[in-house]
Amino acid sequence: MPSALPLGDPAPADGLLPTGAADDADTRDFGVYLHVPFCRVRCGYCDFNTYTATELRGVSQSDYAGHAVREVEFAARALTASGLPAREVSTVFFGGGTPTLLPPGDLGTMLGAVRDAWGLAPGAEVTTEANPDSVDADDLRRLADAGFTRVSFGMQSAVPHVLATLERTHDPERIPLVVEWARQAGLQVSLDLIYGTPGESLVDWERSLDTALACAPDHVSAYALIVEPGTKLARQIRSGQVAEPDDDLEADMYELADARLSAAGYGWYEVSNWAKDDAHRSRHNLSYWLGHDWWGIGPGAHSHVGGVRWWNVKHPAAYAQRVLAGASPAAGRETLDAETRRVERVLLLTRIRDGLSVSELEAPGRTAVAGLIADGLVDAKAALAGSVVLTLRGRLLADAVVRRLLPED
Repeated sequence: MPSALPLGDPAPADGLLPTGAADDADTRDFGVYLHVPFCRVRCGYCDFNTYTATELRGVSQSDYAGHAVREVEFAARALTASGLPAREVSTVFFGGGTPTLLPPGDLGTMLGAVRDAWGLAPGAEVTTEANPDSVDADDLRRLADAGFTRVSFGMQSAVPHVLATLERTHDPERIPLVVEWARQAGLQVSLDLIYGTPGESLVDWERSLDTALACAPDHVSAYALIVEPGTKLARQIRSGQVAEPDDDLEADMYELADARLSAAGYGWYEVSNWAKDDAHRSRHNLSYWLGHDWWGIGPGAHSHVGGVRWWNVKHPAAYAQRVLAGASPAAGRETLDAETRRVERVLLLTRIRDGLSVSELEAPGRTAVAGLIADGLVDAKAALAGSVVLTLRGRLLADAVVRRLLPED
């Protein structure tokens, strides 16, 4: 089942934010995330807040768009009443689950509510995730007509036995088709890959990379498989049915991905993300790493505005009950203190190619930079120019770099 929500303080039913959340808001972008918590089947490795048809007790999938629209309207009122300035939406991201299990018209209705509530900034990025077997050419045309600009396909692998272990349902031969259909619709295309699946060899991973590159996507994400506690995959590993992922093999796979993608003209801009050029970076995900503001719509969705972070109730039925009553669907929230925000900023900015300004580090962290350069973890030229930028080896050991930049007292 989906993972547990974090602990936090009670969230007010009116959704109002503390006064400080409005400070300097006009210097931050504002984005909207819409969570669509539906899947045909639950993949064994996934612990996202998603539900199959048999788990949707007390609520109908066909009513979901209307419930999301109610939260969008609630969010607009709450932000205004909290003193936040009027800001157009810079990025919109539909995630899940599988957003495209809903009809394109429902997704268009949800996007229309965002547009009506805040307006879309000129050139706004509007993305939906999709499984390759959840859309056809007509669906993609309708999404583009509704205002979507980008689609992120969950390719994961091009190797049938790897897809079978992950319990993905699509035929890998469909990948080039959906990419072509998206291009014909005028959509930018991202392909999401996973490496380190039990039983996956370096040759398998190379085949997946080659298949992805043959499609010439605008953007590629490559994530190491994480075995989340409580998932079916975790139980299979614990019982010995499948092997545990190999850290050394995963490092080899990451290095191969970076080499292949770089040779094909893709530049890394975040540890797990590569793009053809700056214009094809995921601006929505960058807004997370840069600490901008976003409101998360839907069951289990997380939000962040001005140092206040909150998360919604998980089950679609509980979510529907709250939004239909005109109350906040938030289950809890926390207000980040200055030290927590500083630590999170170091953690996030070191992951992106633009890097972290050395001046933002406290004295022990600044002192550590020289040793990180000597160990080949931080780029020397960038450091001399005043920024902490990870080398390839540093990306493999990003968490260790952060620990050295944030030494304990």
